[in-house]
Amino acid sequence: MLHKTNPTKTKSWQKLLDHFKDMNSVHMRDFFADEQRFKKYSIRFEDILLDYSKNIITDKTKQLLIELANECNLKDSIDKMFSGEKINETENRAVLHTALRNFKHDSIIEDGNNIMPKIKDIRKKMRMFSDAVRSGEWRGYTGKKIKNIVNIGIGGSHLGPAMVTEALKFYGSNDIRVFFISNVDGTEITEILKDLDHEETLFLIASKTFTTQETMTNAYSVREWFLRQTRDEETVKKHFVAMSTNKEKVDEFGIDTENMFEFWDFVGGRYSLFSAIGLSVALYIGYDRFEEMMLGASSIDEHFKNTNFENNIPVLLALISIWYINFFGAESEVILPYDQYLHRFPAYLQQANMESNGKSVDRDGKLVDYSTAPIIWGEPGTNGQHSFYQLIHQGTKIIPADFIVGKEPLNKINEHHDILLSNFLGQTEALMKGRTIEEVKDSYPYKVFKGNQPTNSIIYDKLTPNVLGKLIALYEHKIFVQGIIWNIYSFDQWGVEYGKQLAIKIQSDIKEGKVSQDHDCSTKGLLKYLID
Repeated sequence: MLHKTNPTKTKSWQKLLDHFKDMNSVHMRDFFADEQRFKKYSIRFEDILLDYSKNIITDKTKQLLIELANECNLKDSIDKMFSGEKINETENRAVLHTALRNFKHDSIIEDGNNIMPKIKDIRKKMRMFSDAVRSGEWRGYTGKKIKNIVNIGIGGSHLGPAMVTEALKFYGSNDIRVFFISNVDGTEITEILKDLDHEETLFLIASKTFTTQETMTNAYSVREWFLRQTRDEETVKKHFVAMSTNKEKVDEFGIDTENMFEFWDFVGGRYSLFSAIGLSVALYIGYDRFEEMMLGASSIDEHFKNTNFENNIPVLLALISIWYINFFGAESEVILPYDQYLHRFPAYLQQANMESNGKSVDRDGKLVDYSTAPIIWGEPGTNGQHSFYQLIHQGTKIIPADFIVGKEPLNKINEHHDILLSNFLGQTEALMKGRTIEEVKDSYPYKVFKGNQPTNSIIYDKLTPNVLGKLIALYEHKIFVQGIIWNIYSFDQWGVEYGKQLAIKIQSDIKEGKVSQDHDCSTKGLLKYLID
């Protein structure tokens, strides 16, 4: 069981409130009179560098934030997660997504059982299947090689694989295209299917229970489309596989249960990328590279678990974020990858953060009186510079930003990467320094902006599967740390369930062409308008 500590009642929180009064009037440009600031406030871990010097922090800030982590029993909570305790208490589940990418320990215990043998079995099955499809050993019902992979899922069964296949497109097969169907809006399924040859297409259905409404609606529509062309239900076995735990439903669909890839309750949907949910990734980039990504994430797991908080990258990212959210009143954080391959990374982190920590009830069942998850958003640089950066520079809000870039490009074209890097550096410097009245005398006040906008810079040597795994794990653990300190449960998502329940009832109304009287007047009015 996790400790239940209201952070606002700790001594360190009160000290941070007092410290904030002093820090609220400083400008970080003054900190840079210290030529050693970058050295003091940056960390290198393998091929990743974090520079957090452009933040409104001092040694005292850092010390007090670490005291807060200690008062909230963070180290004990980290140990409990990795040891398989059921820290997802509202669902009575362990939280062991880290076990999926574990290659160091032969035994990880969950509910009295060593789970590593079954994890290794699924890894082996994924390797054999992806190798067979990529080599042409596995073929469609007419003998044609598979050229199209269509992943049908939603939430974590969609956002993770979709992000990764974009991020690692450089390493993808030239002979295989990957598509993702998630939205129940028929437009997405129509646009994807219209250009596909059914004889060359493999469909992956990702639903733990095989009952997820959006996923199964899309899956059955795809099955219907497929059978209109083959007119033989046996052909389903060569073109559909499942990532699920429900053998009965999978068999009922027509999928050979030998082609069902299992995953488990100790892995939440938004943390399931390294499970069988990543099958589309393994098919696209090859299992060896999928494993490289797991090894990258695993190296961060070890760093997070074993490194003191003063030099622990996920812990520091989380604490700095808490500093702005809970003391400066920041409401959002922006993720700015200066790498087009990472253009879906902000959306992936949006779900990971906001679904995990978007909670207003603490672990004691009480309403919190402090901010929890920020709004996460972002776009790739340099595109964002020509759309929303203006608000960050001269708007009225404090918006902490993470700038992410590769030291070397994967695609070397003329001076493109030099220009990209110069913008990456120029924007963080401008956000820190601002422009004073003296610097813009000719056009005061319109060219003045205060600066003092916080940024973290994360630089990796080159975007590889291993590096991407590290980035994913860094943010996963940042989110976990924040949930612990905010005294909330990060691994459930009860908030989305109620709307789903009402949707099922309303769907019945639409189908029957009636308006139930137990809706509110707005819903009744809208429903009547839609069905008339």
